[in-house]
Amino acid sequence: MVRQKKKSEFLTEVELEFMSVVWETGGGTVRDILAELNKAQERAYTSVATVLKIMEQKGFLTSERQERSLVYRPSIRKVDYQKTSLRNLSSKLFNDTPAALVARLVEDEDVTNEMLEEIKALLDERLGEENGS
Repeated sequence: MVRQKKKSEFLTEVELEFMSVVWETGGGTVRDILAELNKAQERAYTSVATVLKIMEQKGFLTSERQERSLVYRPSIRKVDYQKTSLRNLSSKLFNDTPAALVARLVEDEDVTNEMLEEIKALLDERLGEENGS
């Protein structure tokens, strides 16, 4: 009996690093993705190939054979993954209370006044849209 790998809706830290490269570049062969990853940290071809294959099995990537290589492409948009991840974070750590998540964010001393102004502008824009402005 072959054990089916459980599909996860979340990426591990390493997978997220790989996926960020795939989103940024639009995808590519193992060699293409390896070249991008190696700009930050040296990795082995076989390790990258293995992680990409796992990510495909999990449903985050698709692949198609072109000549003698597999070309990997994202099967989920970055914005969709961000939404899912934030909902999960809000649910698990902030009891499904987005205001608590935002409060924690703005209380962080690393958040500058400039960042807070950007957040305020986004909120003002969203509230204006909802009020028909």
